[in-house]
Amino acid sequence: MTTESDLAVAAAAPDPTVGLRAVRALRVLLEELERRQVRRAREQGWSWGEIGEALQVSRQAVHKKHGKG
Repeated sequence: MTTESDLAVAAAAPDPTVGLRAVRALRVLLEELERRQVRRAREQGWSWGEIGEALQVSRQAVHKKHGKG
């Protein structure tokens, strides 16, 4: 499981061991991608409210998750 598409296929595997490991790997990838995009948005002057709107969460939720420095 090295690419995102491999992970997506593995997540649908009939073997729960394979599927659950792929789901975990996708979750880790998703969190990293979100961190990067939030950082980019902040560097470009986006407010926490704008980022929250894009992620469909409250500004408080996104600030709590990503506002640590």
